[in-house]
Amino acid sequence: MKKNTLKPLEKQLGYTFHDTRLLTRALTHKTYAFEAQTPVEYNERLEFLGDSILNFIIAETLYQSNQYFSEGELTRRRAQSVNNNVLADVATRLNIGPYLLLGKGELKQEGAKNRTNLANALEALIGAIYLDSDLDAVRSFIFKKMYIKEFQF
Repeated sequence: MKKNTLKPLEKQLGYTFHDTRLLTRALTHKTYAFEAQTPVEYNERLEFLGDSILNFIIAETLYQSNQYFSEGELTRRRAQSVNNNVLADVATRLNIGPYLLLGKGELKQEGAKNRTNLANALEALIGAIYLDSDLDAVRSFIFKKMYIKEFQF
């Protein structure tokens, strides 16, 4: 993907990548990678990292802002805040779908609107932002662009 074609997405995300390869990888679905003529990295590993980082930041926020919640209540509220529906809604609001690199079959099935693909791509973007910068940049993205105040704290 050409660097300039990602500028509108970076603007929407509120983050400019130093290494745009991380951004491209975060947007690359495995079906696209499997169909590519040359080896292409896809987003599943970044998704794993981003999911862990997101869960940590939400857990930290819940822990610090709700000193009387039990472990069970903290866990329940974290799960409500980072489930696939919430993440897909955020990804849709950030207009990530049109930037996804998908294989032919996934495109045919409107994979850019698929809620699982959108949620996974958002988690991959969180992982990519972390690798491109640091935890503070990711935290800023989560609180500013994911509208964390809407989450169930």
